[in-house]
Amino acid sequence: MNFNSHLDLIGKHAFLSASQYHWLNYDANKLAVVFNNVQAKERGTRLHSLACECITLGVKLPKVKKTLNLYVNDAIGYKMTPEQILFYSYNCFGTADTICFRQKLLRIHDLKTGDTPASMSQLEIYAALFCLEYNINPKSIGIELRIYQHDEALVHEPNPDDISDIATKIVMFDKQIEKMKIGE
Repeated sequence: MNFNSHLDLIGKHAFLSASQYHWLNYDANKLAVVFNNVQAKERGTRLHSLACECITLGVKLPKVKKTLNLYVNDAIGYKMTPEQILFYSYNCFGTADTICFRQKLLRIHDLKTGDTPASMSQLEIYAALFCLEYNINPKSIGIELRIYQHDEALVHEPNPDDISDIATKIVMFDKQIEKMKIGE
């Protein structure tokens, strides 16, 4: 038999995918909720791409109290690097939305486009990854973390001991994962 090729679908996934079969149990309301969540996630991905492009090109947005505008303009003002990977190991790494380190001050900003309340834990992990990757003691620097969501910026200055504890846990768990990989 000669199967149809569907070249335009290579690497794509259908919303009603066979491998994501849970939709078989949805009713119309659940389908609408899940579909809207997927659409919101895709919109968030596109907004992150737009923000990255604006920051990279130095294009400020109008000075209005909107999440995206505040985030982009602050990142440009602080001369931050967008979409920076922070790497400890293949078991633990992540991408900071924007980051900069100058005059012993680490800044990490995160853009949140959804309604789910954000947690500073994610940014604290990024701070720990930064300290591990660049061999910097968190107690020797200042750290400012910001989450941009709901048309405001939430600012947090974490306790350096908390960042040290997270870094210690990363190192410990990474070693444990490596041992589990070889069957110890």
